[in-house]
Amino acid sequence: MTIYALSTGPGVSGVAIVRISGPEASEVIKSLTKRDIPKPRVATLRKINNINTSELIDEGIIIWFPGPQSYTGEDMAEIHIHGGKAVILALQNEISKVKNCRLADPGEFTKIAFQNGKINLLKAESIADLISSETEIQRLQAIKIMKGKSSEKFNKLREKLLKLLSFVEAKIDFPEEELPEENLKKIKQDSSNVLNEIQKILNDQKVGEIIREGFKIAIVGPTNAGKSSLLNNLSNREVAIVSEIAGTTRDVIETHLNIDGYSVIVSDTAGIRDSKDEIEKKGVKLSLKKAENADLKLVVVDAKNIDLSGFLNDLLKKDAILVVNKSDLLKEKLDTKILKFNHVLISLKDNLNIDVLISKIKNNLKKKFIVEEDILITRERHRQHLIQCCDHLKNFLDKNDKKDFDKGAEDLRLATRHLGMIVGKVDVEEILGSIFNDFCIGK
Repeated sequence: MTIYALSTGPGVSGVAIVRISGPEASEVIKSLTKRDIPKPRVATLRKINNINTSELIDEGIIIWFPGPQSYTGEDMAEIHIHGGKAVILALQNEISKVKNCRLADPGEFTKIAFQNGKINLLKAESIADLISSETEIQRLQAIKIMKGKSSEKFNKLREKLLKLLSFVEAKIDFPEEELPEENLKKIKQDSSNVLNEIQKILNDQKVGEIIREGFKIAIVGPTNAGKSSLLNNLSNREVAIVSEIAGTTRDVIETHLNIDGYSVIVSDTAGIRDSKDEIEKKGVKLSLKKAENADLKLVVVDAKNIDLSGFLNDLLKKDAILVVNKSDLLKEKLDTKILKFNHVLISLKDNLNIDVLISKIKNNLKKKFIVEEDILITRERHRQHLIQCCDHLKNFLDKNDKKDFDKGAEDLRLATRHLGMIVGKVDVEEILGSIFNDFCIGK
């Protein structure tokens, strides 16, 4: 089957690119231009016509990429036309008339590239991350993964386990042969080394995922403390409704910010209080869950009525800044118990000390992203496979100590399989859909 899709963004533009890949790609170009295929990888100006009537659709550039030397590994073509909606629709309509041609699914070009061995799964994911990157640090992370450092590391670890597996299977196949003591020690030592390396990779504070998905900040606290006003101030726009009526915010309101090149997601949550209103109670439950999953909590309280008992005290124990708002109404110094917390005294009404709060947020961001080792994990999928690999290696080491090689070999195979699934070295059809569906159509 031959696929086609618009590979540039939708909407009116100066130029649009329609990509075609598959065995009928050459037939599509010949039918549209009434001429032979252009020279490979040479931009060639051609008239693009209606297949049946030869009526001119547009005049544009055609680039021909014969397989296997193409992005997908198949015969592939790009048609560069003017970016009007009518022009694009007319061209796609004509391509659909060619037998065995259909519109591509999201990420299908990259999926075919993976299936044809042009790229591995990590590179495929990094391409998607590069396309969706909004900040410089996200772009740099995607580029590093594309260069193959993560793939190289995981492949090396996998190769070490495969070598160990060959020793163990040799012992199973030839039980009468005694493995030398030094070989037994090497199996144990090498598998322990791989386990330690993976545990070190896992101990990364989830920096890669935070960079990719965004640093999560939850604004939490009691009702009428100024949480929605703070969200609007940080966003420089009216994101949330502000009212003197307590309990205005019932749901979680999110906004995306770029702070010093870091992607930040700020969530305004419902004011936390006892309520008989079912909707508000659900909002409070969502607030506490958002706070639990946040990388940083801004606990906003009213300077006139500070009560840090109960849930507020729990929220302030880790990764939190106490934001004491309405300082313009404060007539006496803060209690010494409050001063022991990481805090800032602000007035949203007078725009006082907002810069101090932003500076504290930036410092927290930068501390979070200080890591000694290279970032190798960028998705939860990678982390789960590494955790599973560790579990199987621990089981193998336990059985190896008891010289139970038959059962130990299966654990070693499973550990190797989980490493392979990160880069796509084994049958991973069950995860391909979830990965490539995140792509835009045309990539």
